[in-house]
Amino acid sequence: MLITAANIVAITAYLGLVLFLSYSIRHGHTGQADKTRIFLLTAIGLHGLALSSQLYQNQALQLGFFQVPSLMFWLINALILLSSIKKPVLNVLVVVAPLSALAILCSLLIPVEPHALALSTGTTAHILLSLTAYSLLTIATAQALLLAYQNHQLRHKNLTGMVKLLPPLQTMEALLFELLWVGFIVLSIAIVTGVLFIDPSPEQKLAHKVTFSIISWLIYSVLLWGRHQKGWRGNTAIRFTLGGFLALMLAYFGSKLVIEVILAA
Repeated sequence: MLITAANIVAITAYLGLVLFLSYSIRHGHTGQADKTRIFLLTAIGLHGLALSSQLYQNQALQLGFFQVPSLMFWLINALILLSSIKKPVLNVLVVVAPLSALAILCSLLIPVEPHALALSTGTTAHILLSLTAYSLLTIATAQALLLAYQNHQLRHKNLTGMVKLLPPLQTMEALLFELLWVGFIVLSIAIVTGVLFIDPSPEQKLAHKVTFSIISWLIYSVLLWGRHQKGWRGNTAIRFTLGGFLALMLAYFGSKLVIEVILAA
């Protein structure tokens, strides 16, 4: 009952953040960063309280299919809050906050067979690095979606609403590639730790995850090479970012969906 209540309050906090952002955008309010951080910090705190009870049950770590997205979005929001001190990243909450509420709701309403884990130090490091990489690249993807929206509105000379609140196009694009570089580096380290510490036996059913992880890594590699060597930007950067993210999500959630949800049904 306590877990359910904590999750519901966390969902309410994220939805309150969405309403606050929507109101600010609709009325063209600027200089709302401090208030947004307060809303976000409250939501993160409540979300963390719910997760602490939900992830650790029966003296074991539970990382089921719907627990992991909730954990990942908690980490995403925490990274956004920390990054917002130096970078104009709070705008991505327009995409991230409602998805955070949805992730919590799914973990609360959709029953999945408990998936307890006993982890070695190496495996724990791999999981933490993977979640951090997924989180950073999710933020980059949200930034790419905002950049696509900004590009579209500017081309059609529509400078009302949210476009007025976004940083200049060059700043948005530079931030996108900063996020991509950091996410790519962490993803690379996560892949290396996976090779070193994860059991590659067929029983682990990792072929799908490894294949799509490598595809994602290659897509991001090509994009960052193209940016450095060819000056890629705009729609090309957005398409590669979305493609890399899709492969990354298939790497993790595709295999877990089949093993833990479809085959377990």
